[in-house]
Amino acid sequence: MNRITRLFNIRYPIIQAGMIWCSGWRLASAVSNAGGLGLIGSGSMDPDLLRDQVRRCKLATDKPFGVNVPLMYAGNDEKFRILAEEGVKIIFTSAGNPATWTQTLKDQGFTVVHVVANSRFAVKCQHAGVDAVVAEGFEAGGHNGREETTTMVLIPQVCNEVDLPVIAAGGIASGKAMLAAFALGAEGVQIGSRFVATAESSAHPGFKQKVLEAAEGDTMLSLKRIGPVRLLKNRFFEEVRELEEAGASAEELSTLLGKGRAKKGMLEGNLEEGELEIGQVSGMINEIIPAGEVIEEIMKEFLEIHKKISDLNLNS
Repeated sequence: MNRITRLFNIRYPIIQAGMIWCSGWRLASAVSNAGGLGLIGSGSMDPDLLRDQVRRCKLATDKPFGVNVPLMYAGNDEKFRILAEEGVKIIFTSAGNPATWTQTLKDQGFTVVHVVANSRFAVKCQHAGVDAVVAEGFEAGGHNGREETTTMVLIPQVCNEVDLPVIAAGGIASGKAMLAAFALGAEGVQIGSRFVATAESSAHPGFKQKVLEAAEGDTMLSLKRIGPVRLLKNRFFEEVRELEEAGASAEELSTLLGKGRAKKGMLEGNLEEGELEIGQVSGMINEIIPAGEVIEEIMKEFLEIHKKISDLNLNS
């Protein structure tokens, strides 16, 4: 055990990211049942849907699970009230200032983790009183840091700046990558893209297939003027790129983005006009399997590679 497994009372230090449109109760409960920590992604949910998802998750698992709440959206006070009423104990906050809610949530008995993309905000998280931080590198899917710091560079910097348990994220989909993150000082990993391509993910089957077909270089960071997000290349991505190269304003990009673009792509399966958020590691994903098998494979490889390295005789 380490600080992450003790903090969440889980078997393996693997957290499934709370991804918009992709991580409902089925995925979260499957990951928790397999020994990791499943997260319901509440960013796309109204309060009634969130309550329903939490109740379904409680029926599907007796293991710990949590909810990701992006702070950039309105109505979070209602969401937090519902999570308290439903007995959820773990909240991952993201996309906002950790000082806004952390102490209030801690006073209500929640374990609070915040997602950061640089060491400066990790220090702010520690001052705000969070229990752990997720340090998410440039490789990650979805919304991303403006600094474009890679996971291998970010993790040791964050670990040097804070005393908190650090959860590595961005480009992690294998036991090898997990071991590398631990070597850099992380005590857990948060995995998103690999869990998108699972049987229990709520992503549209067409989007899952698109992830399987992705090759190296098929994702890029886009929409930097209004909020960096890593996307699979499609017609919408090309429209964004053309506007950006023409010097479009943030207002023009926001107009193109409109409303519901991510839902259109990831949940409804409009693979050309929708926003397809996924990480660089999608180029290494080639099959859809149950979430429990993902965890088994990652832990098996993690332990095998750890032993192989431990058995090295560097003095021979």
